[in-house]
Amino acid sequence: MAYLVNTPDQRAEMLQTIGVGSIAELLEQIPAPLQMRRPLDLPPALCEIELEAHMKGLASRNLARSRTCFLGGGAYDHFIPAAVDAVASRSEFYTAYTPYQAEASQGSLQVFFEYQSLVCRLTGLGVSNASLYEGGTAQSEAVFMSMRATDRHRKVVVLGSVHPEYRQVCATYLHQVGCELVVVPTPDGQADPAAVARALDDTTACLVVQSPNFFGVIEPVAELCRSAQQVGALAVVSFDPLSLGVLKRPGDMGADIAVAEGQGLGIPLQFGGPYVGMLACREEYVRKMPGRLIGETIDREGRRTFVLNLQAREQHIRRDKATSNICTNQGLMALRATVYLSLLGPHGLKELGELCLRRSRYAAAALAERGLPLAFAGPTFKEFAVRCPGGAERVIARAAEAGFDIGPGLLKYELPGVSRPEELCLFAVTEQRTKAQIDAVVEGMAG
Repeated sequence: MAYLVNTPDQRAEMLQTIGVGSIAELLEQIPAPLQMRRPLDLPPALCEIELEAHMKGLASRNLARSRTCFLGGGAYDHFIPAAVDAVASRSEFYTAYTPYQAEASQGSLQVFFEYQSLVCRLTGLGVSNASLYEGGTAQSEAVFMSMRATDRHRKVVVLGSVHPEYRQVCATYLHQVGCELVVVPTPDGQADPAAVARALDDTTACLVVQSPNFFGVIEPVAELCRSAQQVGALAVVSFDPLSLGVLKRPGDMGADIAVAEGQGLGIPLQFGGPYVGMLACREEYVRKMPGRLIGETIDREGRRTFVLNLQAREQHIRRDKATSNICTNQGLMALRATVYLSLLGPHGLKELGELCLRRSRYAAAALAERGLPLAFAGPTFKEFAVRCPGGAERVIARAAEAGFDIGPGLLKYELPGVSRPEELCLFAVTEQRTKAQIDAVVEGMAG
């Protein structure tokens, strides 16, 4: 993003308007003990050429520039076309905040409308909101949405193969509302439909399924959705958006609500955020949906225009009847996802999915040949869990010495029923990884 600077004349005008003579005078109201009075000890000023050379020297010390990423666990190193950065960096977008006078922000509203349309096509569901914070909170919002839709507030069932951090966020949300969070263990890395059915009853608000799940394994989503709906519960499916180039859409498999982390859609890893949460649902649940919904209409002069159709938030007249305390959305990240999906298109999405699938299969076979087999037998997409005899952290360290980042190791997570988690680590292969890189990391891991 470009640097926005105030000129000396502009600063003088602002100081005059508020009635002070200098920045120092403006700061006098801060108590002396709180003011930083130590000398800054800045080096001499550099010209632009010198400064650029200095910054390049500093950047060259960053080891991430020379490393190759096979990290999984919910955030992935996917390719981002240059056009995504070009569009998202336009000042009309990146300076915009939550539009409280929304209809004045037609450009932003159109982007959100296109984003919603793309998410609906992607998921096979009737309606999408204009994004949420990230995948974990999107899942928790779907749980609360299910409680409102079913009028059941006593029990939520979630699979042990759902991302443990997402489960932790959900447990935090439910802690003070008297709702039991039942976790169904998945010792084989995949749900046992019979065990899930036994955990469901007529007090269950929803069943939460992730597919591909935390271990990268594809769940029997359609069967699990039917089990939930047979007892009157809603089926909440957490999905990987880029897997839908090769897998069925959540809506086609019976999901009532679909949620996702949209980081893979044109958003860099950038040390963990900001990312974007996605939520779509069947149309009959639209008034239970959190966040905001952008609609299309015609203005009094007959022109196509965009409006905020629904914004059932606590800041508006809903007050205690608000569907959520989500009071903004990740608009800039939703814009990036919109541009990315528009560039990719349905054929590009299919090609990307096939690349991830083929390259991850090649990597899994190569690792197994070197004594690092798959931890679970179920089918996978781009990510899988590897069993490392002797300990996962030792193998992760060995790969790091060779210049490759793999993992995370699974010992630090709560994984009900999973045996020897200290031997497990995740391994993700995106379309960015080449055969040569895969061969090199396998050699590094196996020693």
